[in-house]
Amino acid sequence: MASRIVTTALRSAARVARPTVIRPMSVLATNVKRTAVKSTIATQVRGMKTLDFGGTQETVYERADVPKEKLLETFKDDTIAVLGYGPQGRGQALNLRDNGVNVIIGQRPGKTYQQAIEEGWVPGKTLFPVLDAVEKGSVVMNLLSDAFQSEIWPQMKPLLTPGKTLYFSHGFSIVYKDQTKIEAPEGVDVILVAPKGSGFTVRRLFQEGRGINSSFAVYQDASGKAKERTVALGIGIGSGYMYETTFEKEVYSDLFGERGVLMGAIQGLFQAQYEVLRANGHSPSEAFNETVEEATQSLYPLIGERGMDWMYSNCSTTAMRGALDWWKPFHDASKPVFEQLYKSVRDGSETARSLDRNSQPDYREKLEEELKEIRESEIWRTGKTVRQLRPENVGKN
Repeated sequence: MASRIVTTALRSAARVARPTVIRPMSVLATNVKRTAVKSTIATQVRGMKTLDFGGTQETVYERADVPKEKLLETFKDDTIAVLGYGPQGRGQALNLRDNGVNVIIGQRPGKTYQQAIEEGWVPGKTLFPVLDAVEKGSVVMNLLSDAFQSEIWPQMKPLLTPGKTLYFSHGFSIVYKDQTKIEAPEGVDVILVAPKGSGFTVRRLFQEGRGINSSFAVYQDASGKAKERTVALGIGIGSGYMYETTFEKEVYSDLFGERGVLMGAIQGLFQAQYEVLRANGHSPSEAFNETVEEATQSLYPLIGERGMDWMYSNCSTTAMRGALDWWKPFHDASKPVFEQLYKSVRDGSETARSLDRNSQPDYREKLEEELKEIRESEIWRTGKTVRQLRPENVGKN
């Protein structure tokens, strides 16, 4: 089916294509840019736009709101301490450093600490133990794991003195304070910028001259300038476009999405379809191609570029008829599971389980066992071979 869809889609795209020059951005950023040009709904103020999202007006902030000169002026007197050099900490810290902001790292000894040294952070100058970095920083970006945030909070809190800023990329610790014991310190701005992607993507898009989409929120505005500084910091860490939310909505949607369509549900659907195909005599390569490869390499990019309806209308009539007939039964079957999942997120059950399991002394060993189950399953062992056959991977190990 993939070849029919791609051929039809390319023909349709060629018919409607017109020469245009658009600055490379993420998908949402590109759509916002086009909408700002063509729509009478958009009102532009220094790049800030009010757009119609499916009938709801929302304000979107873009990089034009915070040119580099304004970013540097905003944080000229600040030391930004990034706690944790995992994927998010690394991506955000490197982007800030490349933007000319004064950044230091707080990281525990180990493999990640050595990686930080290899990437130019200097012990005693720009690389410190976590609590030393907290003490030195005027803006403390808490990008430690959720479990470690809770563990180290009693030692960290006294160092967050009035006038400082406490930054998160996830609303987890503040929203579930009954479990994490993390509360907003008095006299401190408490803010959030949540990139809609992994730290690796944050870094890669920045290096490509693009920008990731991010949400932002202000939980406590002690300075009276928290929103302005949050937007500036969001642009500094590599955001192309930003939209406002709350700590609660960010963490609910984030936990829900990760366990749902973004990761949990998609693995479950891939596995179930693959198993049915294999049980009915299809080879591993055929089952994988019809389940994963065609989805990720052909159809999902079309959905991202033009939407589900466009992808449907640019595939064969047989494929379109089948999809239209079957999406509602899948919707009806899965919606109760999603409703149960959202309830579990909102009532704190997901948080309690995450904190408990991630705090166990044998956490890493048990995690490796769970990941090994997926990694060594037939579907993903087959996938490793299929990926080697892609034209861009031929000849690579």
